[in-house]
Formats: sequence, C-alpha cells, structure tokens
Amino acid sequence: MTASQLRQILADGAWRQNTGLVVLLGLCPLLAVTSTLVNGLALGLATMLTLMVSNLSISLLRGLLKPEIRIPAFVLIIASVVTVIELLMHAYFYDLYRVLGIFIPLIVTNCAIIGRAEAFASRNSPLPSLIDGFATGLGFCITLVLLGALRELTGRGTLLTGADMLLGDWARSLTLTVIPAHPGFLLAILPPGAFFGLALLIAARNAWKARTLVQSFTPLTRDAHET
Repeated sequence: MTASQLRQILADGAWRQNTGLVVLLGLCPLLAVTSTLVNGLALGLATMLTLMVSNLSISLLRGLLKPEIRIPAFVLIIASVVTVIELLMHAYFYDLYRVLGIFIPLIVTNCAIIGRAEAFASRNSPLPSLIDGFATGLGFCITLVLLGALRELTGRGTLLTGADMLLGDWARSLTLTVIPAHPGFLLAILPPGAFFGLALLIAARNAWKARTLVQSFTPLTRDAHET
C-alpha cells in the first residue's frame, strides 16, 4: 500500500465520506448520546475500536466465508466485538456504561460498520482494512465530539462535564466552565437540540467545502481571462 493510497483512505473515512456528516449513517446513537462531549467521545472510541477489530477480522477471514453466509458472519463478528467492549466498559467504566446504556450494544446495528465490512474489509487485505476502520471510526468520533461539545456548551455553558467517568477521579478538575453563570438552555440538551446541532455541523462542512471549491477555481478563471 502506497503513501498516497493511505492518505486517500484516511481522507475518505475521516472527511470526504464522513459517516455522520456526509453518509448520514449511525444517526440514532449520534443524536441520542451526544448531550455532553465526554459521552460523545466515549461512544466514538467504542465505535472506532469496533470498526478496527471487525474490519481486521473480516479481512483475515474473507477467504473462508462463502458468499451465502457472509452477511450473517459479518454480523456475528461485529456482535462478538461489541459484546467484549460492553463487558469491558461494564467492568472498568461502570458509571459511563450506565449513562450510555442501550446505545453500546446498539453499535451492532450501526449501518456504517456492516457497510465497511461489506464494501471494504471483505475485498481488501488486512492492513488497508484496519486503516479504513480507523479512518471511518475517527470521522464518526470527531462528529460525536463536536456535536457533544456544541450541545454541552450551549445547554450548560461547560465542557468535559463527567470526564471522571472516562478518565478517573483525577479528571474532575478537567471540567471547564466556559460561560459563567450560564442560565441553561434545555432545548440544546434534549433530543431536538441534537437535530439542530447536527444540521449546523452539516451546514458548516458544506459551506467550508463550497468555499474551498470556489477558491480552487478562482486562479483557473483568472488565468483564462489573462490568456
């Protein structure tokens, strides 16, 4: 695998084909869990780990799986990975496990994971599949973190609330009060706020992309007029 191919896989997964902002898959946990930055980060890391391990496993086993059973086999592999992650979170991050609740096992139903298994991991060697899982998971995790930060900041005026659930008691001091004496904005924390926040992120990405395209075409237009 060349360096250019590696950059393309990373760019596609994290930006050009971002699961949450472009492909719009896995929106149920993305909208439900992201009431805080920490919640979004925790679910994003769990999803990233699931993508990496499942992609790698499916790529290694792709020669042994008959076409007739490949989809059930993919689901079985993904469900096994998610079960291990759920048990680890239950053992070591119990408070966070209670907050995320049903959305940890629901990672199994994330269409992005089965989609990458079918579209990429089942057709490529282990290393590119592992990198694709990392890039896709990274893009999803970034979206979760941005949406969680936006909702927490708007709704509570803070960032990193509950960091101790992920990092331990020492992380209580990491909570930042960005807007002192914030009166609270309940709509941002409730489910409707997730839809508004996601819409803003998608609009911001589209605006940035459109501006980049305009800037890239401007020199060509100027050269054509000068000629």
